[in-house]
Amino acid sequence: MHWAQVIDPLNSIGLSALVAAVPIFFIFWALIIKKMKGYLASLLTTVIAILFAIIIYGMPLKLAVSSTVHGALYGLFPICWVIIGAVFLYNVTVKSGQFEIIRNFMASITSDRRLQALLVAFSFGAFLEGAAGMGAPVAITAAMLVGLGFNPLYAAGICLIANTVPVAFGSVGIPVITAAQVSGIPEMAVSQMVGRTLPILALIVPFYLVILMSGFKKSLEVLPAILISGVVFAVVQFLTSNFINPMLPGILAGLASIVCLAVFLKYWKPKSIWRFKEEPLQTIDTELKYSSWQIIRAWSPFIIMTLLIIAWGMQPVKEALNSIGQIKFYIPGLQNSILKPDGSALIIKPFDFNFLSSAGTAVLIAAFLSLPLIGMSIKNGFKTLFATLYQLRFPIITIGSIVGFAFVANNSGMSITMAMALASTGVLFPFFSPVLGWLGVFLTGSDTSSNALFCKLQSETAQAIGVDPVLTVAANASGGVTGKMISPQSLAIGAASVGLVGKESELFRFTLKHSFILLFVICIITIIQAYVTPRVIPAYKLIETAAITAVSSTSKGFLYILILAVVLVLFALPVIIYNRKKAG
Repeated sequence: MHWAQVIDPLNSIGLSALVAAVPIFFIFWALIIKKMKGYLASLLTTVIAILFAIIIYGMPLKLAVSSTVHGALYGLFPICWVIIGAVFLYNVTVKSGQFEIIRNFMASITSDRRLQALLVAFSFGAFLEGAAGMGAPVAITAAMLVGLGFNPLYAAGICLIANTVPVAFGSVGIPVITAAQVSGIPEMAVSQMVGRTLPILALIVPFYLVILMSGFKKSLEVLPAILISGVVFAVVQFLTSNFINPMLPGILAGLASIVCLAVFLKYWKPKSIWRFKEEPLQTIDTELKYSSWQIIRAWSPFIIMTLLIIAWGMQPVKEALNSIGQIKFYIPGLQNSILKPDGSALIIKPFDFNFLSSAGTAVLIAAFLSLPLIGMSIKNGFKTLFATLYQLRFPIITIGSIVGFAFVANNSGMSITMAMALASTGVLFPFFSPVLGWLGVFLTGSDTSSNALFCKLQSETAQAIGVDPVLTVAANASGGVTGKMISPQSLAIGAASVGLVGKESELFRFTLKHSFILLFVICIITIIQAYVTPRVIPAYKLIETAAITAVSSTSKGFLYILILAVVLVLFALPVIIYNRKKAG
């Protein structure tokens, strides 16, 4: 079977784009107006997309269903797999009683909700995004804020908004690397351009978060801490992305922000402690009442997780793990069946079940490795895992269905129709270029997927209007970060992590306005860079050969895994000895 995509089925790109956007309008309506449960809204959106693909775009039923199944599988793995691991790791720290120690430690640094949000949601979340991504940062940080006493809706909403700046460099730089591969622009050039846009947002977001929580006047009371958090992050992100590589900006900027803010708060405190109005009286002792070893023991699941995620992010480790634990297969009837308008076959990637090298596996292993360190039996660990799976049953449905919708929208040509409508804006395209990235992330829940979908179009359109293509390719990645907070996948993750399953519509209404505001900021920055300050655009040469064969480094990967094992043993031994002394 061969079927050719039709990009303009109604012979009017504007009208076709409006029709293609109907499923998106529906999910907005379902979540905002009807306040529908997230999983139900996602399932209905997917059904509508399939119907439109078949009726309006003429896509055969078999291809539409196969595309949806492909997307649903991708939603289940690796996306849901990461979320399951992250929420499970958090749950074992709570069930074992260790989160009480973490909460006391955090409260001893500061019991001020504004500063806790900066430290956990912005700085720690950015570090996790840089290392893992895939929903883990929001799942972990939102759960931590609830554990500290935050209102669940606020905790999830704040973490979703905070999880913007590091997204383009998330998962060890994969979004930027993907943008470079698709567009044919060198990785470093894309990294530099993104690194000259997002640091501006990094200066805004911490202040924006605190104003959102406490108002402008109260935010001025913690302005020094806001500046430390944002400026340190922005400077490190800029330097790393411009002079090192696209893989480290998220990790290093997040880590630097955590360390600098924690050290600063040790010597500086706001004049008054701020908490939410409806919040009960503070019950956490703000005096640190635990020893250093108790604190290390309590943090051990997150320390082990961080070590594993960093290791899993290294290409040699990925190759080594994939050599013994990877299954790839094509969805039957989908490969080479869809033709693009130019007659070439649409490239359909195989489903990659890399069950060992997935970041979710790293988080899950970290949780199980930490069980003996935090005093939980393997039996209780599995009980907690099954309870976590039950807790996440509806978010799993939501994510599977919404990624299925994204795949059928992409394969049918609906996504390209909307993109072409935006590309027809001519000299104004640099302003609308980030909107494409925003749309891609809203549809797919991933900046990486958005870049894979639209960066070629971004590059070609920019060249046609005489704008440097690296600007619009980077704008796709930068604009995409503002769509993450309203993506149905992200909403499902945020709601699940704080016990608001079924209330995704409330979270959507909380974040929607802020998504548009921050997107508008990126649009303004991009058009200024295009026509007012073009000197900020880096010089580069286009990649002549798109396919570059990587040298296998499997043996090096196994060596890294061995080194990791030694590091984990050296970390675990003192904790085990401490546990035995305490038991004795």
